[in-house]
Amino acid sequence: MTERYPRAVVAGGAGFLGSHLCERLLDRGISVVCLDNLLTGSTRTIARLLPREDFVFLRRDLTRPLAVEGPLGYVFHLASAASPADYLRWPVQTLEVGSQGTRVALDLAEREDARFVLASTSEVYGDPLEHPQRESYWGNVNPVGPRSVYDEAKRFAEALTSAFRHSRGLDAGIVRIFNSYGPRMRPDDGRAIPTFLRQALRGEPLTVTGDGSQTRSICFVDDTVRGILEFALSGHPGPMNIGSPYETSMLDLARLVIELTGSRSTIRFVERPVDDPGVRRPDTTLARESLGWEPEVTVETGLRSTIEWFERELALERPA
Repeated sequence: MTERYPRAVVAGGAGFLGSHLCERLLDRGISVVCLDNLLTGSTRTIARLLPREDFVFLRRDLTRPLAVEGPLGYVFHLASAASPADYLRWPVQTLEVGSQGTRVALDLAEREDARFVLASTSEVYGDPLEHPQRESYWGNVNPVGPRSVYDEAKRFAEALTSAFRHSRGLDAGIVRIFNSYGPRMRPDDGRAIPTFLRQALRGEPLTVTGDGSQTRSICFVDDTVRGILEFALSGHPGPMNIGSPYETSMLDLARLVIELTGSRSTIRFVERPVDDPGVRRPDTTLARESLGWEPEVTVETGLRSTIEWFERELALERPA
């Protein structure tokens, strides 16, 4: 593996996942240049990092020409709306950051001879006909459906990353992230866990879509970020699944949230979104055998940590 200069760019670094990655990089002695246009991110997520000399925040739109002064060893591309609520609100921007934004980030990595890591997603598998999903599975995606702006943006980003690797010799790799959760998710994020937690802590009915039988595999953010960083340091090309084999139905997840929060909330069933995947669980054999990586945080521990953070956040929203 090539020894890399200990300085990284994290595009999307003020988002939920990006802010945790910035912290983990700094813990490893790698200084960070955090780029974010704050469309869905917030400087609140990186507030305690801003005074550090080894951390720089630049408000930048990744779809525009980009220059970063000084040598770089790593470029992480996490910039994108990630929740259905966000990418349906900003469909064109989501497609642009997956296409032009990926090109800008790849060009930067190529100029600096840096290791490039694309944060892709389990959504490239669509509504899968293979279960669990291996990296070799090509997916089942509706290219013109409401979720396509995110799914196809990530699929194109993977293709462009692969093209740079194969035709230009760039040290580039792809990780596919499965349903990460944890502190710093926005209460209005729109994904299942922040929605359930917000509703439970407010005593509102938990809105479960369809009959709740559809499944997801949830992975605590500390485990996700540890996997991304180990992948980056390994030099592996990927694609590589980073996620938890713990699979749960949305109905069971809602019940668990009610139990852990001690809420008196009930469950209310609502219409299921178009093209909502029926199942989701990664085959993580490659990550285990190549990186020695496996999730370590139990679902109950991860949810309790997330609940504590949401309790503090929602308390700040209440009028004095």
